Amino acid sequence: MMQRKFQWPRVPLLIRRISWFSAPFLLALIGYCDFAIGQSPKEATADETVSKRIPARTMYLGRRISDTMGHQGAPWLIRETREIEENPSVVLEQLGIQQGMVVCDMGCGNGFYTLPLAKKVGPEGKVLAVDIQPEMLHLLALRAKEAKVENVQMVQGTVVDPRLEPGSVDLLLLVDVYHEFSNPEEMLGAIRKSLKKDGLIALVEFRGEDPRVPIKPLHKMTKKQILKEYEANGFKLAKEFDGLPIQHLMFFGVDPNWSPKENP
Repeated sequence: MMQRKFQWPRVPLLIRRISWFSAPFLLALIGYCDFAIGQSPKEATADETVSKRIPARTMYLGRRISDTMGHQGAPWLIRETREIEENPSVVLEQLGIQQGMVVCDMGCGNGFYTLPLAKKVGPEGKVLAVDIQPEMLHLLALRAKEAKVENVQMVQGTVVDPRLEPGSVDLLLLVDVYHEFSNPEEMLGAIRKSLKKDGLIALVEFRGEDPRVPIKPLHKMTKKQILKEYEANGFKLAKEFDGLPIQHLMFFGVDPNWSPKENP
């Protein structure tokens, strides 16, 4: 989950391969080069220091942690077939978004959910778009500018801290990203602090119980494992929706009776 440092020797090889990919990949490449050139050395050093101080896990509560999908895969996030495969419009309906809410799209990528969320919260609301990859945030900025969306605040988080203000978030959306957290305990702790008193996490993960779901096992989670990890970190299941084609949708609130001493 570390940021990739820009290396000029790689550019010619990537350019020679551009013809193999679609226009969205070209946009991703341009955004990567542009952002990498202007990247702040201070930010890169800060993330490296955090990762050295708190090593990334490979296992958590019996689950092997998946690698992070890099920004090179950004075009896949906005593929035309996603509505048919996952019914994201149904996910958005189930979130119960109200005008004026502060919603966080954690692991926002290039903003597949960010932009419709911004529309739902309205001009009085705000979407906090968090990602650890600056290249993804740059691609989101390009898409937001094109769509004339102005109520999105982009936040470059780290592998242990999403950098959200305490008690500021009404709803935090995690779509197919939690299983990639290299430090789930630290991240869930920071998320718990960021939620308002009645704030919720909306967790979307591919169903690990179903072998027919065409996703690699490391990128899927079972309900049993999700409950195990979230309950161990101070959350309780508030509600769930089982009407998606291949994913779980589970809502978690802060458990007031949880004690940090119980945390493994």
